[in-house]
Amino acid sequence: MVQSSILKKLSDLGQSVWYDNISRELIQNGGLGNIVASGVTGLTSNPSIFEKSISSSSIYDGDIESLALKGLEDEEIFETLAISDIQAAADLLKGVYHATSGSDGFVSLEVNPHLATDTNGTIEEARKLFNAVDRSNLMIKVPATPAGIPAIKTLISEAINVNVTLIFSRKVYADVREAYISGLENLLDRGGDLSKVSSVASFFVSRVDTAVDGCLEAADQHLIGKSAIANAKAAYSDFSHTFASQRCRALLNNGARVQRPLWASTSVKNPDFSDVMYVDSLVGPDTVNTMPDVTLEAYMDHGQPNNPTIVESLEESFSHLDMLEAAGINMELLTEKLLADGLKAFSDSFDQLINNISEKRTSLLVEQQSSD
Repeated sequence: MVQSSILKKLSDLGQSVWYDNISRELIQNGGLGNIVASGVTGLTSNPSIFEKSISSSSIYDGDIESLALKGLEDEEIFETLAISDIQAAADLLKGVYHATSGSDGFVSLEVNPHLATDTNGTIEEARKLFNAVDRSNLMIKVPATPAGIPAIKTLISEAINVNVTLIFSRKVYADVREAYISGLENLLDRGGDLSKVSSVASFFVSRVDTAVDGCLEAADQHLIGKSAIANAKAAYSDFSHTFASQRCRALLNNGARVQRPLWASTSVKNPDFSDVMYVDSLVGPDTVNTMPDVTLEAYMDHGQPNNPTIVESLEESFSHLDMLEAAGINMELLTEKLLADGLKAFSDSFDQLINNISEKRTSLLVEQQSSD
């Protein structure tokens, strides 16, 4: 597959496109290689993606059986399967990583979602996964919870790449930026190489519109479908101001990288909206957009990356957020619920995945014993 001219335009405007999916079948049949060749420069995963990949395919069955025969427990089996897939994906993207001097080419692996309230547990799991995968282009996904924020600071101070996930609120996003910057300062104080650590802040988009639009009264219908983009544009403004500060310039002069905003949850939930609105409206320098299959295919077909839209109509975005407040929408309460819902969804997917592995393991072992 040749490089997509549309993805090339996005790249020229400063935005990287990552792929929000992973499966062993996609890796082995050359599909992921073709996606990378088209201009995609990174990959993200989460418990829901792994649950779908492992539970719906027989391609993992041989490994599940052999690992079970070695005495591994269900969570250990999942971890082994996930690490193998992540390593393979990281190797496919290694060329991008080197070609961009470590700015792109990353693959993300999430810590156990049940650790979202456990700072020390998150740190320990992140260290374990980072060492086990043993790829410089790995990012560890850590949720932006009150327990996750200090973990992010510690991990960055240890030069562990972090993808901060499940950010909905600008207030929380401010804490995320502070954790990254403080972590870099600690790393620098210890004589570390700031150029060797990268981070993205995954700011979720479409779910904000779904939540806000469901709360609007009839008189406020003109606000429908605009809140997520307004929220993201305001967040990008926050990002720009933070990393233009004297404090951050000092770190950048010592080799640090900015913590790029990553637009996540970019598939459109409302059929009345353009299926590429969460890409076309959020194009700009130092950003990433991670897309699932349906959004990536749609954007490569009819996306229009002509301008850095992320900085357009900024006053209108702030005005829209003011109108939401006037309409009785409390964005902080709403985004707190979105975070809680997101954590529950990932935890439920993780539990279902482990349960499915357990069932597969039992079935495969019974079949193996019957054939002996």
